[in-house]
Amino acid sequence: MLLVFGAAVIGVLVEAFAPHYVRKAIHVPLTLLSLAGAFALVIVQIVQGAVPTAPVAMGAVAVDGPALFIWGVILVLSFVCVLLINDEGHFVASAAAVPGSADEEEAEAAGVTHTEVYPLALFAVGGMLLFPASHDLLTMFVGLEVMSLPLYLLCGLARRRRLLSQEASMKYFLLGAFSSAFFLYGTAMIYGYAGTVSFTGINESLATGSLLDPLLLIGFALLGVGLLFKIGAAPFQAWKPDVYQGAPTPVTALMASGTLVAAVGALLRVFWVALGNLDWNWRPVIWAVAALTMLVGAIVAITQTDIKRMLAYSSIAHAGFLLIGVLATFDKAQENAKSLSAILFYLLVYSITTVGAFAVVTMVRDPGGEAGHLSRWAGLGKRSPLLAGVFAFFLLAFAGIPLTSGFFGKYAVFAAALSSGAERGDSLGGWMTGLVVLGVVASAVAAFFYVRVIVLMFFSEPAADGPSIAVPSMGTVAVIAVSLLVTVGVGLFPQPMLDLANQAASSLFVR
Repeated sequence: MLLVFGAAVIGVLVEAFAPHYVRKAIHVPLTLLSLAGAFALVIVQIVQGAVPTAPVAMGAVAVDGPALFIWGVILVLSFVCVLLINDEGHFVASAAAVPGSADEEEAEAAGVTHTEVYPLALFAVGGMLLFPASHDLLTMFVGLEVMSLPLYLLCGLARRRRLLSQEASMKYFLLGAFSSAFFLYGTAMIYGYAGTVSFTGINESLATGSLLDPLLLIGFALLGVGLLFKIGAAPFQAWKPDVYQGAPTPVTALMASGTLVAAVGALLRVFWVALGNLDWNWRPVIWAVAALTMLVGAIVAITQTDIKRMLAYSSIAHAGFLLIGVLATFDKAQENAKSLSAILFYLLVYSITTVGAFAVVTMVRDPGGEAGHLSRWAGLGKRSPLLAGVFAFFLLAFAGIPLTSGFFGKYAVFAAALSSGAERGDSLGGWMTGLVVLGVVASAVAAFFYVRVIVLMFFSEPAADGPSIAVPSMGTVAVIAVSLLVTVGVGLFPQPMLDLANQAASSLFVR
């Protein structure tokens, strides 16, 4: 975290003092090297077996196995997303200029670029690292804000469809501000109940205090709203489609992958560590949210005609599948480890596939920008069979088709939930089985709109004025290649990655 934040601060100094024509030449290697260096440090710590056995930074940060695993995933995702960001043509020349004005045309003619996107991306990644590793509510709030504020800005910097991008930025900012306010007010309520914001202290207070205290219940509800907003769970999902559609696609890829991974990690930290003794209260709520999220994501996606909005609703459905894993806890440590490893594995395979899918979206373009409408993707398999084939494979992975990484991701989460339900042997166990059945149904519904896009690409005639296929940069090619390799490799040989997730899950801090 210190390396990433330090590089972000250096990036701000570069913006302040370096001539504009050399800034990008400094930013790109600085950003990529800092992310690669941070990932190397994570690997070194894992290989040396030097995982801390207690929270660090005066008890504020929990660098346990799950945190290190999530850090590794986020750093890989952010590295490949920066490769997409580095591709030309995604960001506006002058964000301060009115769309379509003479000032904007003048900035474009002068070749001005917004190099601020690199330190902003680093600050967002630093917040993503801090958010799921926080061991108290105030540190988590700081991580939430450091992660979110740069993304609010980045969403409004799209080069094309400027008004749509600015609308997305404003919506994300306003709804995110409400989410942060809910989270902070919930923190105040929990502090009023427990007298501490430490997760360990809150858990101990729950073991000895009243579980029906109004401060506790109000605080739990408000915290839940803030966290569920960040993963895009229903009924707090309204921001996702608009923001995904309007933001520059590389930023959409970063949000759809890194932000989701960080938010799910934070959700686990709060509900499993801080509020573990309150599970009889939060389980029914999360059950209902998970069911609603899967249904909303799967059903509403069918009606979408924009490719990025469709992927946004797909992301909402996957958030519901992840919540099934969040519910799959039990009083036995080995059952919790099994559920946690399934969630970590799912986060890895889904997020990598997501980045690859959005990288493909950046290459299908109309004269006015990316070809967003599904009708423009008709016949893509005849214009560019390789690109359409890669995108089809990513869609099949989202659908959970066997021999893809998505199949084993869903299988791991569903198996953990069924095992947890069988071990409990009570009414909650029966409800877990019902939720898994609902998840299978939602997966079948979701498969419909994935297959619809595949049929459109390969079995429809291309329009005479169909979209062009942009010549990809080396960075875009690398992103698609890595995503495809992981999706295929984990689909054929999932066990090494499952073992790594199991190892990480066995050292969650619960004290």
